[in-house]
Amino acid sequence: MLTTMTASDARQRDNLYSKVTWRIIPFLFICYVVSFLDRINIGFAQLQMKADLGFSDAMYGLGIAVFYIGYVLCEVPSNLLLAKYGARKTFTRIMLLWGVVSIAMMFVSTPAHFYTLRFLLGVFEAGFFPGIVLYLTYWYPVSRRAAILSVFFAGVAIAGVLGGMVSGWIIRDMEGVWGIHGWQWMFVLEGIPAPILAVIAYFYLDDKPNDAKWLSREEKQQLSSDLQAEQKGQASQASHSFGDALRNPRVYMFAFIYFALTCATLTLNFWLPLMIREFGVQDILHVSLYSVIPNAIGAVGVILIARHSDRKNERRRHFAVCTIGGAFALLLLTLHLPSLFIMLALLSLTSVLIFAALPIFWTIPASYLSGASAAGGIGLISSIGITSGIISPWVIGQIKTHTGSMDGALYLLAALLLLSAATLIIGVRK
Repeated sequence: MLTTMTASDARQRDNLYSKVTWRIIPFLFICYVVSFLDRINIGFAQLQMKADLGFSDAMYGLGIAVFYIGYVLCEVPSNLLLAKYGARKTFTRIMLLWGVVSIAMMFVSTPAHFYTLRFLLGVFEAGFFPGIVLYLTYWYPVSRRAAILSVFFAGVAIAGVLGGMVSGWIIRDMEGVWGIHGWQWMFVLEGIPAPILAVIAYFYLDDKPNDAKWLSREEKQQLSSDLQAEQKGQASQASHSFGDALRNPRVYMFAFIYFALTCATLTLNFWLPLMIREFGVQDILHVSLYSVIPNAIGAVGVILIARHSDRKNERRRHFAVCTIGGAFALLLLTLHLPSLFIMLALLSLTSVLIFAALPIFWTIPASYLSGASAAGGIGLISSIGITSGIISPWVIGQIKTHTGSMDGALYLLAALLLLSAATLIIGVRK
């Protein structure tokens, strides 16, 4: 009878978390895809924008870096505001403001306009992803969090696929409509969804399970019981205030690990077309089509690996396999094998492993942080880690300029991934 009751309880609990997932995750996923698309669509706009406005490659590169400066400065304050005022108001503010700035990009005519709006986009979008990470800690115990987070990291790949198709179509086919350039139409049409989603978020999201009218009293109690049991188990090792988080050396350890991961992921986001061109593919259309392959495979792989990590309730080995495997896959890319099929397979393997490490990683810091330190600590980890967006494009650009190849950059990224694996294995107990 005990076994039957246990199996029945497990099914009921799975049904409860499935109910929570179907309520909040599809909406947040759509919001995240829109946010990432509004962040990276400058890469498609610059194909027309630079020629129309007379911008140089250096101006474009600085515009990318300026975004991350604003992003880094405002992640921690935004997460602290979420903890104080709730996710509903915070996400509404974030999406409304970044949507307005995205649309305003159509009016760029000088470098000063460009830098200012890119900086503001970083400021306003800063708290969105760490806010999602914090928000999920209110609904899911850590044993279920990797699979949920994997959905959002799969969204990065999906945004890349959609961006390549939608942005390219808008820029090409909307050119000259009503006397407006195609890149201007792209900013308008891709910026409009964010304010609409902001209004929906205000009425649709609930700050915490106790606020959810769509949950019964028993379901709310079950969620609360699961989270409280987890917090009691972590009480001996968790920090509880923001000051504790600032003094916690593990926060900075996690920040370094995230820095190493984002160096690799941003390289795949921004340099993937160039890497495919170095495989011998010269036609731009073919480059864009081939870039869909690692993104699509990566999206599926991220979810499968994260779910396996959740089923086994194990993080350290899964993270190590992903980062060490990703490092060796990067090294194999430097061999420049003559087979396009093999090189695309290696690039797809690289994307799967590196992106899969991200959701696994983000389940770990919350085990060492609680209360106010969870809001500030997660924001601090993210803001320090995402400085890679300022540093890595410049470093990789310098390596590419001086050597004429991406190989040196891939060696550096592989070393960072190996260091991140060693740091987590040593610094995080089983």
